Amino acid sequence: MSLTDRLAAARGRAPESYDAPPAPGAAPGAPTTVVATTAAPSGGEARRKPASPKSDPFQDLKRIVHQRLVESLGPKLYDAHMTQSELEQQVRLALQTAIADADIPMSSADRTRVSQEIADDILGYGPIEPLLRDSSLSEVMVNSYQDIYVERKGKLVRVDTSFTDEAHLRRTIDKIVSKIGRRVDETSPMCDARLPDGSRVNAIIPPLALDGSKLTIRKFSEDPYTVDDLINFGTLTPASAGLLEGCVRGRLNILVSGGTGSGKTTTLNVLSSFIPDDERIVTIEDAAELRLGQDHVLRLESRPANIEGKGAVTIRDLVKNSLRMRPDRVVVGEIRDAAALDMLQAMNTGHDGSISTLHANTPRDALARLETMVLMAGMDLPVRAIREQVASAVDLIIQQTRLKDGTRRITAITEIVGMEGDIITTQDVFMFDYAAGVDENGRFQGGLKSMGLRPRFLERLTDHGVHVDPAIFATGGTLR
Repeated sequence: MSLTDRLAAARGRAPESYDAPPAPGAAPGAPTTVVATTAAPSGGEARRKPASPKSDPFQDLKRIVHQRLVESLGPKLYDAHMTQSELEQQVRLALQTAIADADIPMSSADRTRVSQEIADDILGYGPIEPLLRDSSLSEVMVNSYQDIYVERKGKLVRVDTSFTDEAHLRRTIDKIVSKIGRRVDETSPMCDARLPDGSRVNAIIPPLALDGSKLTIRKFSEDPYTVDDLINFGTLTPASAGLLEGCVRGRLNILVSGGTGSGKTTTLNVLSSFIPDDERIVTIEDAAELRLGQDHVLRLESRPANIEGKGAVTIRDLVKNSLRMRPDRVVVGEIRDAAALDMLQAMNTGHDGSISTLHANTPRDALARLETMVLMAGMDLPVRAIREQVASAVDLIIQQTRLKDGTRRITAITEIVGMEGDIITTQDVFMFDYAAGVDENGRFQGGLKSMGLRPRFLERLTDHGVHVDPAIFATGGTLR
């Protein structure tokens, strides 16, 4: 090997070819060429790239038929006077005609599959439409046009489906966000949106997403989960559901705390369902996800800035406005900024019974984060004054956690007691019993276990005509 070849190998790259020593038994002078192999790159380049999706023999057919359908139907696809069922009927009739005109030999199974995929692309959201229809999935994650994962029973699984290319994925993203008057482009490359059923959508595109556009959809059930569903899932037990229902009816101010994907919004929706039908409820969200069954519900949704950077309406603006709407209850989807100050003031000025969520790992962390968000309002308030506001406003923190087995459980019910000096005092009324261990399938066997402390809010519940059996707070008792 020449000196040049050795230097190239030392730098981690092989030369294109070189003459290797003849193999044993080979004729002298017989040329033996070794094809070079490139050394594996280091760092991020060495990561396994997603496998290419299986080639579709009908890809060209689908593209041609799709183009013919768009040309033939044209404005009918966006006709506001046409119902969804009428549009579907016209698309499927035109689809059958276009496939027949293509005159390509196909089995009946292939014909059905191709027809469904084209219909999903025109009427729905392309290759992820079947995933959105699958009730066993809770999340759809598009990492790139050919790399799609789902969450099934708390576990991430890669699926064998893909978009045609990056442009196909971008068209699908535009279709989702444009339906609620939002946009994604190079000037605004991030967007939060929602599907018609309330499922939460986040999209981020280049130049922020380096390896292609990303789309994350947290699915919501077509029929909102009820308290019975959460009991079946193991999130709640019948006794803990009864206790929380009493806390809502007794007009306690409640925060639902937890990490991303821990089920806070679902729990918030169930807690809100306990609000009596004769009360006026105002819900405030970034993307409208809550679906309450009461008759007197006013739904407000924030708005991002337009392309000129103007016209934004924040959660904080909506909280301020909601107080002029004579609400009995204010339900905020999530507190994540200076709106915390206005929410605390609402709770402290006669709007008790309010409910909201925030991101935090423990109830104590939730108080610290609430304090930080109040400081984000830019008000020059002393820390003690903020803590007094928090201690006076918040009555109960419900901690929700996504456990390692994929289940979402309420792991703590914590009461805010008051102030001692400059510290907010709390007491854990119920805590999840991790000591119960796991079964042979790795599922946690524990439940909410009483800490043996009688909460002070029992007297307040009694004043509102709500009775809770004190026996459930006995030492070592478990909410079954």
